[in-house]
Amino acid sequence: MSDDRRVRRTRRAIQEALVALILEKGYDAVTVTDVIDRADVGRSTFYAHFTDKQDVLFSNIEQLAFLRPEASASPSELFAFSLPMFEHAREQRRLVRALLGRRGGGLVTARGEQILGRVVREELLAAGARPSPALDRLVLCVVGAFLALLRAWVDGDISATPAELDATFRTAVIPGVRSMLVQR
Repeated sequence: MSDDRRVRRTRRAIQEALVALILEKGYDAVTVTDVIDRADVGRSTFYAHFTDKQDVLFSNIEQLAFLRPEASASPSELFAFSLPMFEHAREQRRLVRALLGRRGGGLVTARGEQILGRVVREELLAAGARPSPALDRLVLCVVGAFLALLRAWVDGDISATPAELDATFRTAVIPGVRSMLVQR
């Protein structure tokens, strides 16, 4: 067996152990020792791959393509990232619930807000918005609405398909966004 396969298998075991532990007791309550025990690896093996549990957490983010959305190419199609992100979240629901759900740490949520905020801002600027405090507030509202729906869904508080979530998101935010764009 190649070293690369062993490395991938060990890293995956540690990442999956963290996800399972987050779902059981929440990110803040998880220790490196918990992860080591769950992954059934030695302490030196853990530290050969990761510096700490936050490093493991952030390595899991790389699996979440929906946290790397593309801005819409067309200003007339605002927030085209929405449906693909909800669909990807459905495919990776367990991981998304661990990272962004109520048991996840605030670190991933903050990172997700930053990434999504940049995409939303780029789309709004492309649609004619001008940099301003009003634009900053609008970006916060759009990102907050999207992530609130996503969190409620992955935590099981609401039941919907990705298409239904997308429709709800669009219905809630696009009229207000268009109104703000007209006021510029």
